[in-house]
Amino acid sequence: MPTSETTNQKKKQDLFLVCGLKSLGQHCVAVLKDYNVKVIAIDDVQTESWEVPELPSLLDKLIIGDCRQAKVLEQAGICECRSILLVTTNERTNIEAAFVARRINPLVRLIVSSDKQNFNELLYKNLGNFVAFEPNDLSANAFALAALSSEAIGYFTLEGQLLRVIEHQVQPQDSWCKGKPVYRLNLTTRCILSHISALSNTPTHFYDWDPEVKVQVGDTLIYIEVVGELALVEQPLRRVNHSKWRWQKIFQDITAKNLWQQIVEFWQSYYQSQNQIRRIATIYAITVFILWFLGIFIYRFYYPGITFQEAFYATAVLLLGGYGDLFGNVKFTSQLQASESMPWWLRLFSLGLTLIGQAFVGVLYALLTDALVTSRFQFFNSAPPIPQRHHVVIITLNRLAQKVVAILQELNQPLVGIDSTNFNQHGLSDLPLVEGNTTEALAQVNLAHAKSIVLLGDDNLENLEIGLMAHALNPAIPLIIRTQDRQFSDNISPLFPYAKVLCDAVFSAEVFACAAFGENVLSFFHLSNRIVMVTEYNIEEGDTLNGLLLSEIAHGYGVVPILYQKYQQHHYSLMPWNDVRVKIGDRLIVLATSHGLQRIEWGEMLPRLWHVQIEQILSRDIVAQSLEEIIVIAGCSYTDARQWLSNLPIVLPRQFYQYQAQHLVREFRKVQVVASVIPIEQK
Repeated sequence: MPTSETTNQKKKQDLFLVCGLKSLGQHCVAVLKDYNVKVIAIDDVQTESWEVPELPSLLDKLIIGDCRQAKVLEQAGICECRSILLVTTNERTNIEAAFVARRINPLVRLIVSSDKQNFNELLYKNLGNFVAFEPNDLSANAFALAALSSEAIGYFTLEGQLLRVIEHQVQPQDSWCKGKPVYRLNLTTRCILSHISALSNTPTHFYDWDPEVKVQVGDTLIYIEVVGELALVEQPLRRVNHSKWRWQKIFQDITAKNLWQQIVEFWQSYYQSQNQIRRIATIYAITVFILWFLGIFIYRFYYPGITFQEAFYATAVLLLGGYGDLFGNVKFTSQLQASESMPWWLRLFSLGLTLIGQAFVGVLYALLTDALVTSRFQFFNSAPPIPQRHHVVIITLNRLAQKVVAILQELNQPLVGIDSTNFNQHGLSDLPLVEGNTTEALAQVNLAHAKSIVLLGDDNLENLEIGLMAHALNPAIPLIIRTQDRQFSDNISPLFPYAKVLCDAVFSAEVFACAAFGENVLSFFHLSNRIVMVTEYNIEEGDTLNGLLLSEIAHGYGVVPILYQKYQQHHYSLMPWNDVRVKIGDRLIVLATSHGLQRIEWGEMLPRLWHVQIEQILSRDIVAQSLEEIIVIAGCSYTDARQWLSNLPIVLPRQFYQYQAQHLVREFRKVQVVASVIPIEQK
């Protein structure tokens, strides 16, 4: 990380080399140029059409040749390069080129596209300054999270602690946040990343929200939380409250007018989810119960002298095939006339009960036989059955899809795959699969009750076509469509708002480019139209973060500190307080977009636009506490703070970020100091 004094000089000297200009390489060039650095590229063929149209103008130089040859690398200026990104489509070429680059320039940073995990770890230990990523691993998390169609938009682990990022729309029953100022929602286990009012647009900057605004129903909260004991205790409570609210709403919605409609809708939903034998069994079971109660009523009505218990058991005997037993020599205890003198219609009704009961027993036998045959078939057939509902449909089981399947299976998400090739070739024997024509397969995967459908093929148009067919079959199903062309994604996203279109090369390029600057990217997630990276810093002398308060880092660079560890201490803090000052040797992990990482790289902080005015101290006994608040939050000396408080009223001669200023005023109010926040332009 450069010092702020040498930023401009460094930006002029930085040179980056990109080897391989397929989709990933082109997007890496585009992201690197956002940092205003020199980029030279090597490709083995001259390309006439580019996926990134402006690429020729972005490159400072393009060399056609083999990046494994020392002469070609020297021609590209490998000796002056800060980093080399080896992102060709051939993994062997990338690794061989890394050896040549390290031999020529022992200091160059190597960023390699490779999925050989064990080999990559060995290379890291032996080559040094070496980072390897597998593009499919980088984008698989994004597709898996999109497929879940839940509030969670990111998962990652820090120091063995699982953290998740939630995007939540505030509901009327959300007492934990509704009506509260945003700053009060920050806890030691939760940090607010964004608050979007229902009446306003999405903020243009990451981590940009007003702490004093109260949360209203319909607002969107994006926050990161620790999935620990506290979260696990709170979560069931919220689920219970949510379930209670849902049932209350259902009962409120049911009226005399729509009761029959509600029953019909429930029956259609249940009926469509069953196979033919179970449908028949359901109808017969309902019929038998109706006849049972009807028989009890008729016998009690025709023979008032018999008890309810006798009518109950008599009807049951008839339904179980006991017509001969009941109307042979058996009589009711209180019966006034013999069974032979019953009216013909009653005896015919009794016979009908027996026949229907026998038919129902036959249906039960058929149901049991079907279950036994199905279980035996599943025992001999290794392929598991297709889920009935709440499953994710994955189309085309390529390498990326297999990564997505592995992630979703770890989360116990029911899945079904559709592919035109042989199932055994994929090595996913525990995945339900429908082989053959995709159009025909869509009708076999219970699409009407699926949670989402993910299209991961290599053909952009084919993915879109299948997605539109799936939408026609079930307009309510979320579509996640993979593309390998950013232009294609940008063009179709507004045309099909019900589909989430993700370009995997864009995800990977952000991580590769940030790693080229020496950033240690631990994970990332997709937030709106931004990629947010979990990035680790070890503070060194001259770093642009050294000596700053965490609040200054957060609001000056637009990043979110989520872990702080003091130098030579084993203890670390998750969601650390903003009043901690970072020093040499400390370890800091932040959430940041590429723009935030750029500002840290260049040492360019956002302007401080707020002042704090102190008008009056209501009690001189709390002056010491007031001094402490100023020293901690404003980061000033004791002498300066005491001098300011002795000249009231005063506008503190320090400029603050909005969050800092409001935080200081709130702390002043706690110790009976009258203070206010004023914008600099209104001073």
